[in-house]
Amino acid sequence: MSKAPRADEQASVPHAADRHDLIRVHGARENNLKDVSIEIPKRRLTVFTGVSGSGKSSLVFDTIAAESQRLINETYSAFVQGFMPTLARPEVDVLEGLTTAIIVDQQRLGADPRSTVGTATDANAMLRILFSRLGEPHIGPPSAYAFNVPSVRASGAITVERGTRKTEKATFERTGGMCPGCEGRGTVSDIDLTQLYDDTKSLAEGALTVPGYTAGGWNHRLYSESGFVDQDKPIREYTEKELADFLHHEPVRMKIAGINMTYEGLVPRIQKSFLAKDKEGMQPHIRAFVERAVTFTTCPECDGTRLSEGARASKIGKVGIADACAMQISDLADWVRGLDEPSVAPLLTALQLTLDSFVEIGLGYLSLDRPSGTLSGGEAQRVKMIRHLGSSLTDVTYVFDEPTIGLHPHDIQRTNDLLLQLRDKGNTVLVVEHKPEAIAIADHVVDLGPGAGTGGGTVCFEGTVDGLRASGTVTGRHLDDRAAVKESVRTPTGALEIRGASTHNLRDVDVDIPLGVLTVITGVAGSGKSSLVHGSIPAGEEVVSVDQGAIRGSRRSNPATYTGLLDPIRKAFAKANGVKPALFSANSEGACPTCNGAGVIYTDLGMMAGVSSTCEDCEGKRFQPSVLEHLLGGRDISEVLAMSVTEAEEFFGSGDAHTPAAQRVLARLADVGLGYLSLGQPLTTLSGGERQRLKLATHMADKGGVYILDEPTTGLHLADVEQLLGLLDRLVDSGKSVIVVEHHQAVMAHADWIIDLGPGAGHDGGKIVFEGTPAALVAARSTLTGEHLAQYVGA
Repeated sequence: MSKAPRADEQASVPHAADRHDLIRVHGARENNLKDVSIEIPKRRLTVFTGVSGSGKSSLVFDTIAAESQRLINETYSAFVQGFMPTLARPEVDVLEGLTTAIIVDQQRLGADPRSTVGTATDANAMLRILFSRLGEPHIGPPSAYAFNVPSVRASGAITVERGTRKTEKATFERTGGMCPGCEGRGTVSDIDLTQLYDDTKSLAEGALTVPGYTAGGWNHRLYSESGFVDQDKPIREYTEKELADFLHHEPVRMKIAGINMTYEGLVPRIQKSFLAKDKEGMQPHIRAFVERAVTFTTCPECDGTRLSEGARASKIGKVGIADACAMQISDLADWVRGLDEPSVAPLLTALQLTLDSFVEIGLGYLSLDRPSGTLSGGEAQRVKMIRHLGSSLTDVTYVFDEPTIGLHPHDIQRTNDLLLQLRDKGNTVLVVEHKPEAIAIADHVVDLGPGAGTGGGTVCFEGTVDGLRASGTVTGRHLDDRAAVKESVRTPTGALEIRGASTHNLRDVDVDIPLGVLTVITGVAGSGKSSLVHGSIPAGEEVVSVDQGAIRGSRRSNPATYTGLLDPIRKAFAKANGVKPALFSANSEGACPTCNGAGVIYTDLGMMAGVSSTCEDCEGKRFQPSVLEHLLGGRDISEVLAMSVTEAEEFFGSGDAHTPAAQRVLARLADVGLGYLSLGQPLTTLSGGERQRLKLATHMADKGGVYILDEPTTGLHLADVEQLLGLLDRLVDSGKSVIVVEHHQAVMAHADWIIDLGPGAGHDGGKIVFEGTPAALVAARSTLTGEHLAQYVGA
């Protein structure tokens, strides 16, 4: 008979549940991953490195995080799943030890006009409770201070049965904080009627100038055949009643041209169809019309605060909720710290913690009423980070996509501290990152590569940071790279004069930006760099501005269509085969009829989540079989679109497929470090840095003399920064003036001239604290940037 183990022996045997301390990935093949197998330690900070396009996002986001989210979604009812995004199972053999994944990416926060920094975090909700308890005069519950809640009053009869029937009057009342004038938007829109119609013409002569209201269309017939107005009379001759019916009539159901339709005035119809939508998501011609026809002015009733009169009048001391939301967050944190009210002590502590987190993470310069759609990708990511810092969840996998983007070296340390705080709460933290300062804090490093696209997708190294340094991989070799300050700088050919710049937090700034050289504008996040560049340099024919905003386009758009590369390719195929160029477009005649040229078929499953599957007829190639019989240089059109930029450049460079027009575009794409992208890759899958470099490649053919780049090193590996500096040099040497807003020390060291803004962020910034050469900035060490640059170059 076996003896039972003693108590001390039992203690030394680990519990079965404690053995699962690894996330195991076996046989990952998503995108360019080549059968990758790795083990990631849980409750540690793991950094994924590698050149752009090496497969970091494919492994972290498209495999680990995607499978975690898919498994969580499957726990919901079929009805709930119907409202969730479709997630197909990633291509991987085994995934074990997954925990709930929370993705903190750089997707901008929604551009809803009523979404602000305060509403995107818990800060606004806590402030509303605070004012509902302490505000004088007291006006009601927290909803009375919410600009998203309208005031409602209703009354009616209700029937109460108590033996005999008895009808009683009942009233319902809810006090909201929404300004009735602008409905909580802070701005009111005014429509310029001259942009809607030409009053010298009649409707029959085509008076309407609104897109989609051309003569003969349904929108036009709604008015011309309604009977409310005479379609043969010029609009300027309408009577007062006719004009009111035409422009402002209430919605009414009626028969028009034999069909039951809803007639309403032109102005409310345009407000519903155009103004209720996000302007950025509109087609270019409609966006241009809205910009022409609509003017937005600050609401005169609430003075832009979005709040009702009662909510503005209720104050704690001399501060109203509108004043609190307009304060810089660092100042608001000090104000809250000064409130001593035992009845709301737990609330004040929680609010204080949230506001201090903003300051710690380097966002103390924002205000809570800042519209969330105006935040940059990096700022949006850090606001999301604050949401999770206060969370009670532990044993969660947090996935970060380059959290140091848009950060000055001074602020990177703060972000590192927050990542370590998340880890120390017992969470697994996975970070995709390029900056050496952020890689340095990793407990575990996974380096992917060795190259990009088809040249990547394998694990080159797994282990500690010191092990990576000694490994000899591309990342390991470049980890300690330090650029030296330029010995000699170029001489400017002129200057771009800016006088009295006061956009946002700029304080009447006067500065001369030298032309004909490489100028770097730097300073901590929120010091006024973008305000100076985008607010003071007028965009015109001479100025080419390249930012990281989303590229408008559907899932059918790809680098070949966006850059105009597809036109010369189609013409070359058409010429070689004696057929029409339209055959070689997946959006036109050559498209596979089954999937309409999309390559995949989207199936809507009603209540359940829809699925997408590769089209069986064209096998995802997007074209009809007859089109694929036409070859150029031995390749069909689908094979050409599957090529990477580097392969295509070689293919169109010589032989039967020699096409100089295509080669020029491809050379520009390779120049900006996008050689690994495939020509047919959907634009929706590109990162912010890739989007910016794609725009830069497209604009390099422009005639503009001044190029403005907003943080072009975003998403670039240490090894690629060198290539970018070479590109910037070539632009300057070809006679262009290049102005770069940048935090990367290698770009600063390479500049001919540096303009440093600061000294702090928000109202502590907005001044020029240094102008001169990088060498002078290092020698002076008079600013935060100077100190960090000196440290970087080892001066």
